[in-house]
Amino acid sequence: MSTTLDTLNQADAAAFTAALGHLFEHSPWVAAEAWSQRPFADAETLHRALCAAMHAAPMERQRALLEAHPDLAGRLALQHQLTAESTREQASAGLSRLSAEELTTFQTMNAAYRARFGFPFIICARLNAKAAILAAMRARLPNSPEQEFATALAEIEKIAWLRLQDCLQH
Repeated sequence: MSTTLDTLNQADAAAFTAALGHLFEHSPWVAAEAWSQRPFADAETLHRALCAAMHAAPMERQRALLEAHPDLAGRLALQHQLTAESTREQASAGLSRLSAEELTTFQTMNAAYRARFGFPFIICARLNAKAAILAAMRARLPNSPEQEFATALAEIEKIAWLRLQDCLQH
């Protein structure tokens, strides 16, 4: 769905949330929390407000946001059950065209990551190719849980920015 900043600035809470709720995976509450800060001067200001709402949420809500993300090249992708955004993002990184060996590697890394941190590995797939994603998985696995929680939220900010760009008419 495409919209304009003017439309968003004039929208009621329900319309604003409906228009931007998809920016944060299965977490429309982020948009709902940012609505009260309208009007937004530009896309950057809107993005900052959305990210501030995400960071201001209690840790349990942030963790639920992390857990709402799908595994990269995981079960939901294989079953074609990702959101439209996640499907496009994973495909752009080449994750929809993995060899059997690459798929096994991703599944092994996903399992190791999830076992260590309790949420899926999150990276802005549109800014990375499959080799870079695997390298990042390996590099981030030794991180502390606190480091990785913060890194995952930072990656969500990048994902949300690109999704916002996709839905705003310029």
